[in-house]
Amino acid sequence: MVDEVAAQAKSRWSGFVHAAAGSAILIWGATPLATRIAVLAIDPLAVGVLRTLLAALLVLPLALALRLRYPHNGRQWLLLTISAIGGFVIFPLLFGLGVRWTSTSHAALIVAAAPLFTAIIGAVVERRRLSPGWWLGAALAMAGEAVLIVFRAGGSSEASVAGDLMVLLANLGSASGYVAGARLARDITTWGIVVGALCLLPIVPFTLGPAAWHDAGLPAWGAVAYLALGATILGYVCWYWALRQGGIARIGTMQFLQPLVALVLAMLVLHEEVTPPLAFAGMLIVAGVAQAQRR
Repeated sequence: MVDEVAAQAKSRWSGFVHAAAGSAILIWGATPLATRIAVLAIDPLAVGVLRTLLAALLVLPLALALRLRYPHNGRQWLLLTISAIGGFVIFPLLFGLGVRWTSTSHAALIVAAAPLFTAIIGAVVERRRLSPGWWLGAALAMAGEAVLIVFRAGGSSEASVAGDLMVLLANLGSASGYVAGARLARDITTWGIVVGALCLLPIVPFTLGPAAWHDAGLPAWGAVAYLALGATILGYVCWYWALRQGGIARIGTMQFLQPLVALVLAMLVLHEEVTPPLAFAGMLIVAGVAQAQRR
C-alpha cells in the first residue's frame, strides 16, 4: 500500500515536471509569432528594447526582495555583462529586425539550430573537442539551414535572406549569453536582465519615440507584453525548474517540439504555407540538432 501511494505521488510529480517543461515549450514556440505580430505595427528595434526593459522592471524589485546575490569579483561581472549583452541586447534587437524581414516559419527553424552555436562557442571557450557524432549532427542541421536560407525553402515572399541572416546572428548573440551565463550561479544570472536593460538605456531616446508605435493596436502591445513577461521570464522559470527536477536527459529532448509549435502557430494564425522544401529543411535541422545533442 505504501509503495502504491509512493508510486502515485511520484507519477503526479513527474506530471507536474513535464507540464512545466511543456509550458516553456509552448511559450517559446509562440515567440516568433508574437514577435511577428509586434514588429508589423511597432518598430523592430523598439520591440527589442521594450522586451528587455519591461522584463527588467518586473525582475528588479523581485531580485531586490529576494536578495539575490550580486557578482563579487571582476570575472563574474565580465561574465554577467557578456550574458546580458548576448541574451538581452543583441538577441532581442536582431531577432526583432530579422522577423520583420522574414517569415515566422523561417525564423522558427533558424532558432531551432541555436544549441549548435552554444556548443561551438562553449567548446572554443573550454578548449575541448567535439565528437564526430556531434559534427555529423551539425552538418545535417547546417544543410537544413542552407536549404532554408540559400534556396529559399518555403516560397514566402516575406522571407528575405537579410531577415534570415539577422535571425542567425541573433542566435550567435543568445549562444554567447548562454555560455557566459552557464559559468555563473543562477541567482547571479538573473541580474542579466537588469544589466541588459541598463545597456539599452542610451538608445531609448532614439527607439521609443511616438513614431515607433503610432499605428500600434492592442494585438501589438499584447505581443510585446507576451515577449517581456512570457518569453523572457516565465518561459525560463518553467524550463529551468523542470530541468532541475526532471534532469536534462529526460526533459531536454522536449525542446525539439518547439519548432513544430512555432510552425503550427504560423500556419493557423498567419496562414503561412508549409511547403515540402520547408518541411524537408525543418526535418534536417531538427534531426541534426537531435544527433548533435545525443550523449
